[in-house]
Amino acid sequence: MRRFKNILVTGGAGFIGSNFIRHAFERTDFDGRIVNFDALTYAGNPRSLSDIEAKFGPRYRLLHADIRDASAVREAMERFEIDAVVHFAAESHVDRSIVAPDDFVQTNIVGTFNLLQAARERGGALALFHHVSTDEVFGSLGPTGFFTETTPYAPHSPYSASKASSDHLVRAFHDTYGLPTTITNCSNNYGPYQFPEKLIPLMILNALEGRPLPVYGAGLNVRDWLHVEDHCEAIWTVITRAESGSTWCVGGRNERTNADVVRTICEIVDRMAPPLQSGAPRASLVTHVADRPGHDLRYAIDCSKIENAFGWTQSYTAENGFDQTVRWYLDNHAWVDSVRTGAYRDWIEKNYAAR
Repeated sequence: MRRFKNILVTGGAGFIGSNFIRHAFERTDFDGRIVNFDALTYAGNPRSLSDIEAKFGPRYRLLHADIRDASAVREAMERFEIDAVVHFAAESHVDRSIVAPDDFVQTNIVGTFNLLQAARERGGALALFHHVSTDEVFGSLGPTGFFTETTPYAPHSPYSASKASSDHLVRAFHDTYGLPTTITNCSNNYGPYQFPEKLIPLMILNALEGRPLPVYGAGLNVRDWLHVEDHCEAIWTVITRAESGSTWCVGGRNERTNADVVRTICEIVDRMAPPLQSGAPRASLVTHVADRPGHDLRYAIDCSKIENAFGWTQSYTAENGFDQTVRWYLDNHAWVDSVRTGAYRDWIEKNYAAR
């Protein structure tokens, strides 16, 4: 069982990263320090961890910095005596990668390389470099079958290609330089603190406001939905228990078509929130739009390896997970307003510009 004193979490102000930091402090026996290394781009919100900062004081530190800056990465590793890296920081929105692929190359590939180089320079002081990746690196499945740890890579978007490249870099640094590494490839995450460009929070907020619910094509693309808290538990399990050089697929065992997900969200919002002024069910807001280029048909993960090795399993079902997520967005208007209006930008400048 590995124990860490100083963990560098990249992208810790983002969706999964902030949930992971919360998980480490509140749901494990971790008693060290976490340095949250985040560029605070549009999807990063330090308010997601303001209560953690207040509660854990010097054990939590937000460092406003960019993984594309090799010197900043190296300085942080040395200054905070980092013995573990958990690497979430990435440009992650497929649609944005189609419009601006250069950002994805620089952050996801060059940024990961900078981290690996700095981690390598830590020598024996570094216990582990953990890389958080995606099932999108495997390409698209047909109507049957599952991704596993041995599935060949076949990325179809600039985003998935950049993540595939970073996966290969991590393995290369393990095989060439002996850097202790682990990798997880996860399915689609959902849950609290997700930026509302992604499907589920976008549908929740648009449904609440009576705005159109855009669905690509016929909505028949299938994704495996993994609650972010289950994902964070899986990552913690891997970084503390898994063998160096190993790769782990983490899924929700919750396959849904996009159309079914949107329909379910509409039903939950109808049940939890006041009705639309028109009285119409929110499913009437669904608007089918032209499909995006290279849209993979189906993703599904076989997570038997992590289940059998460590006894990890999902604690959220589709029913309680979607309900919990809708309720969180209904109960957290201030957080939602801050990320949608950009008001948190002013807060960042006031509180973190000098850090």
